[in-house]
Amino acid sequence: MDKPTVLVTGGAGYIGSHTVLALKEAGYRVVVLDNLVYGHRDVVDEVLQVEFISGDISDRALLDEVFRTYPIQAVLHFAAYAYVGESVTEPAKYYRNNVVGTLTLLEAMVQAEIFTFVFSSTCATYGNPHQIPIPEDHPQSPINPYGMTKLMVEHILEDFDRAYGLRSVRFRYFNAAGADPQGRLGEDHNPETHLIPLVLLTALGKRDRITVFGTDYKTPDGTCIRDYIHVTDLAQAHVQGLEYLLSDGETSVFNLGNGDGFSVKEVITAATEVTGLPIAIEEGLRRAGDPAILIGSATKARKILGWDPQYKDIGIILEHAWAWHQKRHGD
Repeated sequence: MDKPTVLVTGGAGYIGSHTVLALKEAGYRVVVLDNLVYGHRDVVDEVLQVEFISGDISDRALLDEVFRTYPIQAVLHFAAYAYVGESVTEPAKYYRNNVVGTLTLLEAMVQAEIFTFVFSSTCATYGNPHQIPIPEDHPQSPINPYGMTKLMVEHILEDFDRAYGLRSVRFRYFNAAGADPQGRLGEDHNPETHLIPLVLLTALGKRDRITVFGTDYKTPDGTCIRDYIHVTDLAQAHVQGLEYLLSDGETSVFNLGNGDGFSVKEVITAATEVTGLPIAIEEGLRRAGDPAILIGSATKARKILGWDPQYKDIGIILEHAWAWHQKRHGD
């Protein structure tokens, strides 16, 4: 039996593009919708080679046309703004895109009688953790507008299930990292704010140094500890979440993480070993709203979806990212 056609919003971005690749390899026909504010058209044309629509999730007329044109049976949604700091200084931008835009998309889906939705949420909905590792039933108290927008959509999805029968999987993931093991895709944000690409860009000489924000946390080496999850493992989880819904699974939420944490200094040390290059460090002050430790429990995803991350080692994650960065940013 042929796999259905699916729409991937934000499919030209980092996690979206890796998921498109995984969907294609699983036999799905994929249509990508992306406004290219942060996505990369060359990735779609040269690597993904899927049908592409340049447009915005807030454009209801365009969405209606897409759903009339293609036999779409499910939507995987990655088209969100995701810079925490920017969400604090420009909250209107985040509420408009992440909440209003998503609501527009969901309304268009209901109108088109499409009732299967996989949502890219975030561990930022939890706020400062009360327990480690964090389970799905941990209280949700976001400490920034970005996390709040994702939590609002989670509530909307619960209401849409009750009112319209739109079933969804919400994935709250931790720190996405790494690159396609075959070197076809990787992380390429502008501006770049994530630790691993910043460290590797420093190794490449594209940056003078890496700033460590806070060295006085109550952790073994004084720096923040985070749960890094390989982007290919994240992509595979989205395929499994889609298949769970297509097999009549009920609306649910899953954490995606490795259940292990690495400190900022441990990541930098590992990157030095992987690259064989010196990485200059400067110590900075803590950033507001940075919890000391964020580690997630993915027991539920393993049990219900059968999800089994393949690339848990921070060294492997860095090796894949390093190969990509040399290819994309090396001279």
